Amino acid sequence: MRICIALLCLVCASAARAADPAANHWFREGRDAVKRAAGGQPIPRAKNVILFVGDGMGIATVTAARILDGQRRGATGEENLLSFETLPYTAFSKTYTVDFQVGESAGTITALMTGVKTRSGVLGVDESAALGDFAAAKSASIPTLLERAEDAGLWTGVVTTTTVTHATPAGTYAHTPHRGWESDAGLSPEARAAGFPDIARQLVEFGHGDGIEVVLGGGRGNFLPAPAGVRTDGRNLVAEWKKKGGDAKYVATRAELLALDPAKARRVFGLFAPEHMSFELERASAAAPTEPSLSEMTAKALDVVTRGPKGFFLLVEGGRIDHGHHAGNAQRALTETIELANAVKVALAKTNAADTLIVVTADHSHTLSISGYPARGNPILGLVVGSSGEGAASTEPAQDLTGQPYTTLSYANGPGYPGKSDVQPEGAKRFPHRPTRVEGTKLGRPQLESKEVQDPAHLQESHVALASETHGGEDVPIYAGGPGAALFHGVQEQNFVYHALAAALGLATP
Repeated sequence: MRICIALLCLVCASAARAADPAANHWFREGRDAVKRAAGGQPIPRAKNVILFVGDGMGIATVTAARILDGQRRGATGEENLLSFETLPYTAFSKTYTVDFQVGESAGTITALMTGVKTRSGVLGVDESAALGDFAAAKSASIPTLLERAEDAGLWTGVVTTTTVTHATPAGTYAHTPHRGWESDAGLSPEARAAGFPDIARQLVEFGHGDGIEVVLGGGRGNFLPAPAGVRTDGRNLVAEWKKKGGDAKYVATRAELLALDPAKARRVFGLFAPEHMSFELERASAAAPTEPSLSEMTAKALDVVTRGPKGFFLLVEGGRIDHGHHAGNAQRALTETIELANAVKVALAKTNAADTLIVVTADHSHTLSISGYPARGNPILGLVVGSSGEGAASTEPAQDLTGQPYTTLSYANGPGYPGKSDVQPEGAKRFPHRPTRVEGTKLGRPQLESKEVQDPAHLQESHVALASETHGGEDVPIYAGGPGAALFHGVQEQNFVYHALAAALGLATP
């Protein structure tokens, strides 16, 4: 009897949290942190908010991308600034989840979008819902900022280079106890039998306001039945989305997106790849790219949502920064970061700083390291040429204690472990790399060459051998400009971002 009463109390407490997010201590603490950040001063109102999320974009990634961008422009690189680094306010965000010291994208985007820290692996639900517990998802659901913006009459949009059902974009509209339930094919047998809606369904069946105005990214397969897609329920969710009305436009190629007249499109749904979109390194090198770039998608999304009379909320994710890092491939990760900066540059040009708050941050970091003593202007992707210590610079590559050269960039763990050419990176099929490692870990580090390490397929060396490099747990930066940007200073919990954005939009909970 006592156990039953305890369980009943737990269910009631969970339901109370869902009905009133302010009952959650993370929510209350985030709201109070914004009040402290404001210092008793009125918070300026923003008509529009754009949140850029560089998935996995830690400090080392920003620094290395800044240098690479400058060097690609013919400069030494160190003095360069990415577009978002010119924003006037900065802060740091603590990215742990309630159950992990090092977070992942689902738990962290939930903090950014709901104002509540939660478990790793879940989306839009508080910590009362365990991973995979679909029965608890409804009572544990917390409204997202995008949902609240829609309910308030703002126009909304989601742009990503991943699948639009991936963790970060899904965190704006979905409530699920498992980030992997992108289509019904990914549901657990129990969840499928119970009719629990997968993430793609939740996007198409989104019921807040008058619906999301713009969704652009990859992941077409999650919306279509086999053989064109992976759905097992026979539903064509793209066709269902098109039935929203004559002003709903669906596009599947770069040419279709660029030709779209925003004045004739009240809603735009773009799915440009069956799975994730291509890495920018491959997309940009194609003779005639069939997929748009992140900056092109951002530009078109803004052309649409800026027509919203009451304002807009837009989330833009550079999602494949993370994938490049997981593969131990810094060149792709940094190129994705540079493209995110290009997208921010587009947003700065297309909006007015007097009424639009732009915030750029990351959901978590990675284990990328910048080390050695390379000389000023040394190629950031190259061998260290400078010094092995703190002495005078040399023109020859620096050497370790075994007489081998080494690179400026490396990972703490991942598939680039010396001597392990048989370890394949996650997603290696997307960019096959030539085996450059000698077999057997006992043979030590390979004799790296300058041409090899700057090859796009090169995997930076790692200290611990893993098939996929992991996230990093250090704080990530926040850059902000526009009305309400002054709130971003100091070191904040990640869920603070939601409360600052909500306050700027006038959506703060009393």
